[in-house]
Amino acid sequence: MHSLTYAQLIRGNRNFRNLLSGQFISELGNWFNFIAGAGLVRLVSEASPTAAGLFFLCRVLPFAVMSPIAGTFVDRFSRRQVMIWTDLARVAVALMFLFVNDAGDLWIAYVGTTLLSTFGAFFDGAKNATTPNLTGKEGLLAGTALMFSTRFLLMAIGSALGGWAAAIFGYKVAFVINAISFLASAYTVWLIPEEATRDQDTADRMADRSARPSFMTELREGLHYTVTNHFALTILLMNVIWAVGGGAINIIFERVGGVHFAGIEGWNPDIAVAILWTAGGLGLGGGMLIAHRTSIFLDRKGRHTWFIGWALIIHGLLFSVAGLMPTLLLFAVFAFVS
Repeated sequence: MHSLTYAQLIRGNRNFRNLLSGQFISELGNWFNFIAGAGLVRLVSEASPTAAGLFFLCRVLPFAVMSPIAGTFVDRFSRRQVMIWTDLARVAVALMFLFVNDAGDLWIAYVGTTLLSTFGAFFDGAKNATTPNLTGKEGLLAGTALMFSTRFLLMAIGSALGGWAAAIFGYKVAFVINAISFLASAYTVWLIPEEATRDQDTADRMADRSARPSFMTELREGLHYTVTNHFALTILLMNVIWAVGGGAINIIFERVGGVHFAGIEGWNPDIAVAILWTAGGLGLGGGMLIAHRTSIFLDRKGRHTWFIGWALIIHGLLFSVAGLMPTLLLFAVFAFVS
């Protein structure tokens, strides 16, 4: 079977272009919100590590908990409608942050972040389920790679722009931009025809609801498969372990950039944090490009396990060395390479 190139898929598939555009817009808005939200919590809480930790918990935990539920949910309902309505809901939620003015209003930031993360889980579930339907078998490889790899590039661009916008125009402008991004994302999804977002098997099951198991039955079956299938369980455990480190990076970047180096080097806290996330995003994006080439070599040599093990060790060592760096930019360089 002939696989489409990135250019062929983007040029020749209008529906996929619209979905990809929606991801670009909403992901940029997400990083505007993240940088501005973390900065606002830092400001009104007087750089409380507890407040920052709660903010990051509200961002990470709901997504992890709701993703399995969202995966089952989007197979029972219109994926297009799920994406549109979750985007519209996030428009309203993004504007909630405008009402955070002091420490007594921090609960609004926590609730808003929890809701954004929850709606984001459902949007991502519908988007990931829709992608193969839009690309077809010939474009699946290119489409999946584009959807996932561009997220790291958007992390770099979005965090950089978010830090700049928060520093120059203030947090309120960044939150308004975030709300507008969700509205624009909803519009791009609305341009995709309903029938293009689902496969025939899903359409048949939706038409004959009486013949399919209940929502809770499907959810239990999915969880049972995950814990009994060796490969699926391994992937799940790897993601859980990796998420522990990812959660730690949230607070490390916030404290190192927004508090430590902002204090000793005079950086604007939001720009300092944005620099670290930009370095991380560029490193992940560049690393994926290198990994694609490396994988071809490892396939020939049969050394995937050996390579992954050493790569993880070196990754950790480089990040540890970053903690010894005397300047923000040197820290960012080691975070990028790591």
